[in-house]
Amino acid sequence: MAGTNVQPQAARHKQKPFHWSKGFIHLFPIPALAVYTLFIVYPIVAAFSYSLFEWQGLKKGAFIGIGNFVTLFTKEPFNTRFWDALGHNAYYFILEMVVQNGIAFALAYIIFSRIKGAELFKMAYFLPRLLSVIVVGFLWKLLLNPNFGAVNVVLKQIGLESWARPWLGEPATALTAIILANCWFGIGFAVLIFLAGLQSISQEVLEAARLDGVRGLRMIRTIVMPMMMQSIVIITVFTFVHAFEAFELIYAMQGSQGEPYHSTDTLAVFFYRTAFGGSSGDGVAIGLGSSLAVTLFFIIAVLSAAFMAVMKQRDME
Repeated sequence: MAGTNVQPQAARHKQKPFHWSKGFIHLFPIPALAVYTLFIVYPIVAAFSYSLFEWQGLKKGAFIGIGNFVTLFTKEPFNTRFWDALGHNAYYFILEMVVQNGIAFALAYIIFSRIKGAELFKMAYFLPRLLSVIVVGFLWKLLLNPNFGAVNVVLKQIGLESWARPWLGEPATALTAIILANCWFGIGFAVLIFLAGLQSISQEVLEAARLDGVRGLRMIRTIVMPMMMQSIVIITVFTFVHAFEAFELIYAMQGSQGEPYHSTDTLAVFFYRTAFGGSSGDGVAIGLGSSLAVTLFFIIAVLSAAFMAVMKQRDME
């Protein structure tokens, strides 16, 4: 009708009231970002800064650029200690992957297959992870004691007395003994990761494979492992980072000197001894230790990123 005030269609809808939280939603990550910056970003930047200066004890000296890195890679005994420690870290990673993750996958597959009684042990596998690293180190030092340790006692009881030895006192066995103790400590976490990957596999796919006659190792190789590649990538990267940061258990069992004769030296132990001094009276070298920390950071970051990129490409293929 003429003279009727017709409002536009959009004006008929009531505007939704503005809620105060929408204006501040982008501020919510700030506390977490601040904590991350304080405890992660700042130490990395500070370590890089410290590595560029000469230090007299705890006092910063003159700017020397990459002088500390040159010393680390070219001057004795630092260059020899660095490459030996890097080799120990690589050995740590390989043995953890084979022993810890191999056994963890087998245990997770047993639980996943619902073999009678396996479910009762799910919690038992994770129990060692609840212990303190110091407690684990003290416990295994007792078990590996050459005189009254349970390991040597059992070997003697079953007629393998020639195998009994001072496991932590011989350079040939000390690092391996520590790594195996760490595998015992960390196997429960790996079981949970693998079990999560197994449970994500479609039961229909497994049933179809069984109907086609796929069984045993062939099932694991052709069906199970390709379909749980994400879990394998996660545990592999975690194992790699843990192996190249190995410090606590070694320090608890052998101290900061990497005894015997630096055979248990890793990059983290070498860094601690270099930056803060060791129990044998080694001097403090903040700049050299910082250059080692920066080098270790780049090794872990670059190799982890490269490995994840390769695995992602294989997963896509």
